[in-house]
Amino acid sequence: MNAKLALPAADVSAWLAAQSGKDLLRFLTCGSVDDGKSTLIGRLLYESHMVLEDQLEALASDSRRLGTQGAELDFALLVDGLTAEREQGITIDVAYRFFATERRKYIVADTPGHEQYTRNMVTGASTADLAIILIDARKGVLTQTRRHSYLVSLLGIRRIVLAVNKMDLVGYAAQVFEDVERGYREFAARIGLSDIVAIPVSALRGDNVIEPGDSMPWYRGPTLLQHLETVPIGDEVDAQPFRMPVQWVNRPHQDFRGFAGLIVGGSVRPGDCLRALPSGFTSRVARIVTADGDLQQAVAGQSVTLTLEDEIDISRGDLLAAAEAAAGVSDKFESTIVWMSDEPMLPGRPYLLKCGTRTVTAAVAQLKYKLNVNTLEELAARQLELNEIGLVNLNLDQPLAFDPYTRNRDTGGFILIDRINNNTVGAGMLQAALRPAQNVHWQVLDVGRGNRSVQKNQKACVLWFTGLSGAGKSTIANLVETRLFGMGRHTYLLDGDNIRHGLNRDLGFTDADRVENIRRVGEVARLMSDAGLIVLVSFISPFRSERQLARSLLAPGEFFEIYVDTPLAVAEARDPKGLYQKARAGKIRNFTGIDSPYEPPENPEIHIDAARLSAEQAAEQVIGQLRIAGVIDRDWVFIP
Repeated sequence: MNAKLALPAADVSAWLAAQSGKDLLRFLTCGSVDDGKSTLIGRLLYESHMVLEDQLEALASDSRRLGTQGAELDFALLVDGLTAEREQGITIDVAYRFFATERRKYIVADTPGHEQYTRNMVTGASTADLAIILIDARKGVLTQTRRHSYLVSLLGIRRIVLAVNKMDLVGYAAQVFEDVERGYREFAARIGLSDIVAIPVSALRGDNVIEPGDSMPWYRGPTLLQHLETVPIGDEVDAQPFRMPVQWVNRPHQDFRGFAGLIVGGSVRPGDCLRALPSGFTSRVARIVTADGDLQQAVAGQSVTLTLEDEIDISRGDLLAAAEAAAGVSDKFESTIVWMSDEPMLPGRPYLLKCGTRTVTAAVAQLKYKLNVNTLEELAARQLELNEIGLVNLNLDQPLAFDPYTRNRDTGGFILIDRINNNTVGAGMLQAALRPAQNVHWQVLDVGRGNRSVQKNQKACVLWFTGLSGAGKSTIANLVETRLFGMGRHTYLLDGDNIRHGLNRDLGFTDADRVENIRRVGEVARLMSDAGLIVLVSFISPFRSERQLARSLLAPGEFFEIYVDTPLAVAEARDPKGLYQKARAGKIRNFTGIDSPYEPPENPEIHIDAARLSAEQAAEQVIGQLRIAGVIDRDWVFIP
């Protein structure tokens, strides 16, 4: 390691204090394939003496076996650690590396150049303060250069280093460098990037990486490392209004109640007036508590516990903000989303949205367009596929405190999570709150759900029958309704085929249409149960997410998922409408069980073995379960 950074035996405490006092710059490298990103980072690590002796020996060995530089060291192998990366000579995953100089510490993210790994590049850029965009001097500005530059702009990175690499392969010609710089600045101006420092480099030979070298005497600017050591960082965050998402309510005993979290904007002092969002309650800071004692001031980047002068209701996920410059609160947003899942983004499907420490349920109400980041063209679309970017309107199930992403990345950035498998499926940026029309509001009514249930002497609920086509759902649901009607119960049966003749006649059978089909039916079922009815719903409803959405519209105990479990072979043998035969012949596309998936319920309230039971026996099973649940055969009294 660098002798200047070697651990001095005499004064360990002083050395540690010096290291902890250095600020941290996070940056990423991006650009097209083979522009030399990994080589550049490897050179930085090597020249800053951050490669240990055993690592250097391993690098020399790997360079002989896998390198592309003959007998010389292949610095890219210091960063490309995956076997596939070394075999193909490309970066696939995001590689993070730490190094330090006398003036500053660094975390660098080496991001992939291939378009198919755009989501990995977004991950690396999400926490970066600066981006190094590499361009091969022989090729100039390429499609992937524009793509990554747009993503960098989209993700709020404003400081750009344009590293024109491989100058050794163009004879270190000043004119080549100037032409590349001019072309890039013209494009960058179109996407709002203006803070650009252009540096001609040879990552392989080391020119202008750490030291200037003698090959480009016409260049008078800083080397790459000189710029990284002196570029300002953190100024924007420090100048922002105070923001602290509450991560934990600290209550060790009855005499102490504090709110712990990481400050993501501005600063705070005892006596400052804060507003808790989304509730809107205000109070003043009493103490700033840390493990090392109370502070008189805390700034962005510090984790602290705040105590307030007043006892107000604050929970994990709330946002403490400067009262005079509070964040916005809304449950409807215009947002940009980068889709990161192999499964497409479907409007209407519910996802979990995590912003800071708060998690809510969100659904895309409208996909306004998807963006061609190569041409910046806005394209009409019904869904987003892997690595695609779109502008959407989001609806949340509860209010969220936020700042536009351009003002604060921590309170304006979010991820979307699949509710079923907890995978992260998208990353997004909140752009602005959407307000409902001023003449749209909730009307208070004197007669409610409870009154209507008492009048009908029954428990209003939804019986949701799901299963494959031909499983027997409609037959069983019809028999159950007939029994309930004979008992004097007030019912209504929503059947999948019947609904498509009217309410949903405009929908097809794509995944997006199926999601919207169930969303509409779920809302109708909720309204009908609100009228005090026992609502029977018979739909294939193949996706767990949409069935969960329908369940979430009702109170606990009012939604009964009834799985009519029929093996595909049995359902196909029945084929009462000839649909399986047409699907097998290719005359029907997106048919559940053939070329479209069915996701069976995991914990249904009622599980019917339809291959073993007759339709009448299955109906009796449902009636019996409804009696046990208290839906029928009891008197109902409404207590307001």
